Order: sequence, then C-alpha cells, then structure tokens
Amino acid sequence: MLELLRRQWWLVVLRGAVAVLFGILAVAWPGITVLALAVLWGAYVLVDGIAAAVIGLTGGPIPGADRWAHVLLGALGVLTGALALVWPEITVLVLLLLIAAWSIVAGVLQVAAAIRLRKVIDNEWLLALTGVIALALGVLLIVQPAEGALALVVAIGIFAAVWGMALIVLGFRLRSFGRSFG
Repeated sequence: MLELLRRQWWLVVLRGAVAVLFGILAVAWPGITVLALAVLWGAYVLVDGIAAAVIGLTGGPIPGADRWAHVLLGALGVLTGALALVWPEITVLVLLLLIAAWSIVAGVLQVAAAIRLRKVIDNEWLLALTGVIALALGVLLIVQPAEGALALVVAIGIFAAVWGMALIVLGFRLRSFGRSFG
C-alpha cells in the first residue's frame, strides 16, 4: 500500500484539497439550500471516486488487494456521486434519514453502555453524554429537518476540512518519503 500511495502522492493531496474546499464552502455558506449541498457533495464524491480509482489503476506493477480496494472505492464514489447529482432531492432525504437513524441507535447504545459500565469505569457520564448528544441530533433531524440539515452542513464542513488537511499533509509526507527512500 505504501508504494502505491507513494507513487500517487499528488492524488492524495488532490483529494485533500477538494475536501478542504468542500469544507470551507459548506461552513462559509451554511444557509445554502440542502439541495445545493447534495449537488456539492455529489460533485465532491465524484471527484474523490475518480481520484481513488486512478490511484488503483495507475499504480504500476504493484500486485495485491490494495490496488483493487482503491478501484472499488473509486467506482463506488463515482456511482454515488453521479446518483447524488442526478437525484439530489432523494440524496438529501435518504442521507438525512440515515444519519438520524444512526444517531438515535448510537445514542441509545452509548447511554445503555454507560449505565452497564457505571460500576466498572470512572467518568461513565462522559459516555452517557455522548449518547445523549447523538440521540438529540437524531431526534432533531427527524423533528426539525431544516435546522438539523443546517447543523449538519456545518459539522460535515468542519469534518471535511480537517480530513482534507490530514490528507494533504499525508500526501506531502508520502512525496518526501519517496525522495528519501526512492
């Protein structure tokens, strides 16, 4: 995997730059319509999928599953991005409902775990608090989807920007690694 990523370091940086750009746009304009977010997200996933597929397909003579994992990830990204661009309304609704369901289930499980672990660990209230926060997010998304969607735009934007910065640093470290040992 290292050799594959080392050779394609610039695509890792590109993925990071696109993620940072997506994150900045999402945070800068949280009032954009949810439909616009779906289109923006679809474009991002499409570009990310293409980059991931290119990493797998142009890695040179490196055998193994790592290569095909990138191709599969890329194909999934291209398919998902294209669907999001063709049907942004459905993308928004499905994404919102999936996040709400996940958040409610995760919240309930975390609160239950905190209750079960209260005699075993210290500060179990922190686990319970994370569960309550996740549960509140899920309920908010179902009860007030517009406000919940705006909150998600900001949260996703921050996540994408941080993740993108990490990818950029990784890409440049891979480039340096290639110079040192290549």
